[in-house]
Amino acid sequence: MSVETQEIVQLKEEVQELKRKLEETEREITDISAPVIPSIVPETILIPIMGRLSQERFEAIITKILDVSYNQDINTIIVDFSGIRDKDMGDTDVFGMNINNMAKAVQLMGIEIIFVGFTPSLTQIVIQSDVREVGQIKSFLSFKTALQYLMSEKSLSFQEK
Repeated sequence: MSVETQEIVQLKEEVQELKRKLEETEREITDISAPVIPSIVPETILIPIMGRLSQERFEAIITKILDVSYNQDINTIIVDFSGIRDKDMGDTDVFGMNINNMAKAVQLMGIEIIFVGFTPSLTQIVIQSDVREVGQIKSFLSFKTALQYLMSEKSLSFQEK
């Protein structure tokens, strides 16, 4: 084998290794940017969403939510959008469609989904986007308010020590 051929083979191997590392890094970023956090309310998890919301990212988040819900004893998911800025939104119709898809998929599994952290500008984007059943989406201003609602619904309360 000539030196040039060996160099080409070595470069191809390096490119493949870099592609593998890039895919691994992208998976890690997706995991970090939508962590699953257990709540103080039993059978409830919090999914804080941060960073840019593309179609691919929404699909990854929805898949993660469905997998976690299926594999754990979860009956309520709180999705927190307070970490999303206007510039992270991307296409508003894509956002609306994915809010619908997320809500429908989770509800088909018999799980309640609650959205929190919509800023005034994000609320306007939701209204202008493709969200068809805005009135059926349960949302609260903050995570704290959603927890208070869930605790009331489940007849739970904090106890002083």
